[in-house]
Amino acid sequence: MLSTLQPPRSLSLLPLRRFRNSKTIVSAASSTTSVISPPQSQILTTRRSLLSGETTAVEIAKSYLSRIRLTEPQLKCFLHVSENVLKDAQEIDQRIAKGEELGPLAGVLIGVKDNICTQGMPSTAASRILEHYRPPFDATAVRKIKELGGIVVGKTNMDEFGMGSTTEASAFQVTVNPWDLSRVPGGSSGGSAAAVAARQCMVSLGSDTGGSVRQPASFCGVVGLKPTYGRVSRFGLMAYASSLDVIGCFGSTVADAGMLLHAISGYDRFDSTSSKQDVPEFQSQFLSMDHFESKPLNGVKVGIIRETLEDGVDSGVRSATQEAASHLEALGCVLTEVSLPSFSLGLPAYYVIASSESSSNLSRYDGVRYGNQVMAEELNKLYECSRGEGFGGEVKMRILMGTYALSAGYYDAYYKRAQQVRTLIRKDFKAALEQNDILISPAAPSAAYKIGEKKDDPLAMYAGDIMTVNVNLAGLPAMVLPCGLVEGGPSGLPVGLQMIGAAFDEEKLLKVGHIFEQTLKGSSFVPPLLANVP
Repeated sequence: MLSTLQPPRSLSLLPLRRFRNSKTIVSAASSTTSVISPPQSQILTTRRSLLSGETTAVEIAKSYLSRIRLTEPQLKCFLHVSENVLKDAQEIDQRIAKGEELGPLAGVLIGVKDNICTQGMPSTAASRILEHYRPPFDATAVRKIKELGGIVVGKTNMDEFGMGSTTEASAFQVTVNPWDLSRVPGGSSGGSAAAVAARQCMVSLGSDTGGSVRQPASFCGVVGLKPTYGRVSRFGLMAYASSLDVIGCFGSTVADAGMLLHAISGYDRFDSTSSKQDVPEFQSQFLSMDHFESKPLNGVKVGIIRETLEDGVDSGVRSATQEAASHLEALGCVLTEVSLPSFSLGLPAYYVIASSESSSNLSRYDGVRYGNQVMAEELNKLYECSRGEGFGGEVKMRILMGTYALSAGYYDAYYKRAQQVRTLIRKDFKAALEQNDILISPAAPSAAYKIGEKKDDPLAMYAGDIMTVNVNLAGLPAMVLPCGLVEGGPSGLPVGLQMIGAAFDEEKLLKVGHIFEQTLKGSSFVPPLLANVP
């Protein structure tokens, strides 16, 4: 489905820093150890370059389009690349030439997950039932991005309707992990995460129902930010589980993810669940290292969730998380171990609630109101054939699970009980966050696994969400950022640290995450795929 791209062959690409873990990985280009600079915000760097005249928006856009052309045949991150990227970049250059004020996202290339509506651009949720659908409107998050000068570079691959953890449930293609082309990028927002990791775009939008931003961020070595439920309008996000869905952000740095979140946050009259809470100026948290004190996080209380480091977590992931905790302690944090008694109940409760809500939400795709239609002689046959041919196997299974859980004889035993568990989870988080500023855990029980490894074992794949689903059930904000590498692939596989905050306290998460990221020694995260890509 990817549009053909043919940028000039002589095009000079913007430089990329080559990062590595100095303890275990040696660059293919050099065997000497070099000093690794802290990661820099691509959004701020782009703005400085444009305002100083060092480069133009068109040059930046061409460099990213060329990188997509070079890497996309292997990665398959995008289902569609916009034909208007260079046109939009030219308009920004014209505004600069006229001395007009630029929005904070001017010239920033942004990928958008395919379940977020984009006017005039295919928006299929990676499903055959919506193949060729082009919405007549932008989602509120996309509209805000465009108003601030952002350029939508294209629509990223995903698991169909957000139901999956690998992108293997996409109806069109399977995205691969830029760190190891034989492994999954995570899901369901795998295309958005992999595109940022491979520097095919600067930042991207995903959606997170039970970890679909945070788990792929961990697998791909990027920052993934899930906001508080209600912080970002869901208008234009194709519904999977309405009480859990949020639009989230990917970036190569905490600052980039935070600035993108600021751009799309705020009340929206088109979404009755969006909050009227004030949106803080997140950028004030992104100080340079020159302004850090010797212990910049002195007194910050951090709770390590005991249940997330028990049996079932890979030893490498456990070690990386413990080392990350030690790094936070060195920065001045006060660490304690906390217990969430209801933690293990979250996974089954999540799948009952999410499947039940999806059963209701996806009933609209009947071949009449929405979706591709299969002609039939009578109405019930039309419904049956349109949905049978349009939906993939994973979607059908979850619809069946949800319909069963909501049926008259089983509602109290499944759906009602799952909602009661949800209340317990909220109470446990509330109690833990009253004693701590943030909570930490691994983002996933393992690093990225092989493509096909868990495709035929749905229970094993579902178990991979155990670290993330409770946060959605409680409606809290959480952020995943890379904290180390474990063995695997040609040069190691990234591991993500999850930070969880109180409702509408993304500001604290961003502050702690930014300082952690800027002071982490010896590691930085650009996949080996880019060693030979300018």
